[in-house]
Amino acid sequence: MKKQCNVSVSSRECRGNAERMIRKFIKKVKKERIIEEVKDRRRYKKPSVKKKEKRIKAQRARIRQELKRKRAKERRNRKK
Repeated sequence: MKKQCNVSVSSRECRGNAERMIRKFIKKVKKERIIEEVKDRRRYKKPSVKKKEKRIKAQRARIRQELKRKRAKERRNRKK
């Protein structure tokens, strides 16, 4: 099922600054991963390739989370 992605930036959010609105919009689009999804859908990928990429992506995320936990633990230990 397709997820709903309504990305919008109001002028009130950015106090009427057009450049700030553009930057904020780009950040929101990146966070929602809209452009990445469009690029992925351009060409057909075999299910095995999709599965492999998903596994690698999950592995990287786990490593990132572990590093975050280690750094947080080190910061807590430094304060003591």
